[in-house]
Amino acid sequence: MSLFNELKRRNVFRVAIAYSIISWLIMQAGDTLAPALHLPDWVNSVLVFFLLLGFPLAVFFAWAFEMTPDGIKREKDIDREQSITHKTGRKLDRTIITVLALLLIYFAVDKFYLQPQAQQQTQQQLAEANSAVVVEEAVEEASPSVAVLPFVNMSDDGANEYFSDGLSEELLNLLAKIPELKVAARTSSFQFKGQTGDIDTIAKQLKVANILEGSVRKSGNQVRITAQLIKADDGYHLWSETYDRTLENIFAVQDEIAAAVVDALKITLLGATAPVAREANPEAYALYLQGRYWYNLTSKENSVKSEDAYQRAIDIDPDYAAAWAGLAMATLHRAGQGWIELEGGVKEARKAAERAVALDPELALGWISMVKMDGEYGWNWTAADEHMQKALSLEPNSIDVQSAAGRLAGSLGKLDQAVALFRQASAMDPLNQRGINAFAGILESAGHLQEAEVVVRHLYALNPDYEGIHSTIAWILLRQGNAAQALAEAEKETDEFWGGLIKHLSLYLLGRHVEADAALAIFVEKFHAHGAYQIAESYSWRNQADEAFKWLNTAYDQHDPGMGSLLKDRTLTNLHGDPRWQPLLDKMGLLNAWNEMPARHKGAAQ
Repeated sequence: MSLFNELKRRNVFRVAIAYSIISWLIMQAGDTLAPALHLPDWVNSVLVFFLLLGFPLAVFFAWAFEMTPDGIKREKDIDREQSITHKTGRKLDRTIITVLALLLIYFAVDKFYLQPQAQQQTQQQLAEANSAVVVEEAVEEASPSVAVLPFVNMSDDGANEYFSDGLSEELLNLLAKIPELKVAARTSSFQFKGQTGDIDTIAKQLKVANILEGSVRKSGNQVRITAQLIKADDGYHLWSETYDRTLENIFAVQDEIAAAVVDALKITLLGATAPVAREANPEAYALYLQGRYWYNLTSKENSVKSEDAYQRAIDIDPDYAAAWAGLAMATLHRAGQGWIELEGGVKEARKAAERAVALDPELALGWISMVKMDGEYGWNWTAADEHMQKALSLEPNSIDVQSAAGRLAGSLGKLDQAVALFRQASAMDPLNQRGINAFAGILESAGHLQEAEVVVRHLYALNPDYEGIHSTIAWILLRQGNAAQALAEAEKETDEFWGGLIKHLSLYLLGRHVEADAALAIFVEKFHAHGAYQIAESYSWRNQADEAFKWLNTAYDQHDPGMGSLLKDRTLTNLHGDPRWQPLLDKMGLLNAWNEMPARHKGAAQ
């Protein structure tokens, strides 16, 4: 008898088929039950390992042994005339047919009932989250509200664009200091720069009742500023005025316009006067505006231009506190991105921040730069909180202050507070793309994954080219367990660092460990100098605690600013029970904050 016929006679093929089908069913059950029982990922890996190990054993036993009425016997001890393998084969055939029928029923139920129901539930959850966002954003404030649109540059010299933008921004900042007045933030109102849309439509998008717009014509030392306040719903002009001034008294013009707007809106200032602009050298002021302009464009090249503009403003006016604060933030940004040497950059930024608060203790921007310095980069959380309280006392309605408070609360594990602060900041500045991105991040950290997805997809709808948008979407999908979709998004990411990180995390979660190992090795080789914290995240994701702590200690030694995210980082929750976790937090000055965190914010990372 040939080998094939002998394998067939001994039911080896039938056993192999039956074993494969039953193993597949067991793996499907594991995929379903493991998340429901909050089992770690390695449970399914172990299950698959033993099922694979069992296959050759099942085939071997089918070849070497036979089921008989007297029990299991070695095949060589059975007389061929007494063999009942043909009967056993028919039983195996019936078993295989039965299991296949059950599989067919399962696939039918899954395709026509379970999947549509799950999709409907997901869509309903997304719709509810989106509805909650829309409803919350639609709530109108009882107090008067205004948006300051970018004043139009009517000058012959296009370079004066900085001046007209800067004047608009300074007016916005002055009005924002009035507690009774709701003012749309700069990033949202400046979305309409150069547009000629309907005033009512713009006002509805910015969620304000009034619009302040105008134009600037600058020639040499002379400037003509025209401003008008419009009631959005009917287009009625509440107030308008034209100012012909020289640059020497440009700050007085800002004060006049702010006071006129306040009067036109009939704001009760509780006996206070309208806020007053800080005066500065006009040339230094123009350079300061350029610095803010380039800083908001975020790229490596623009960050150099921003730092240079701030420095030139300081060279002209060494006592210009706002320029010092701007220089501190620009330098910190470059150092944090790895574009300049970290330690040296942080030292220079600290000098600038300390100079800013020394020159003008009433400047909130200076205190915000100190919050970032002592928090994310200095790990002196007590000092950072003191600086934050000072900034809040000075400008509680500032979007910059609200966002800084949200970031600090997140670093200290106060995730509910951070969500509330970013939610408030988002309402103040609904079109601020940086703010939307930060809001999505803190929602993810706090476990609000459905709302986080709604918010980040809203950001994508606003700007499909937003820097890092695909890795942000991918990260939220990954946290939801949608590794395949996350990998697809990671493949679209143009940023090599964040795209590479999400890619190997997704591959690992998909069980494609060989590919994941190769991708992680490439990531480590390329980014070990300034990506130690993210490498630690990768090993924690794999539940490889020794490697994770090794890289966390490297990040600590390198003073990696990512270490300020320890308490809100869900990729590190696999390390929470390790005896090395709390000593690390103690070194970071975060142990007390950790102990005060609610248990629900210390949940499973995956």
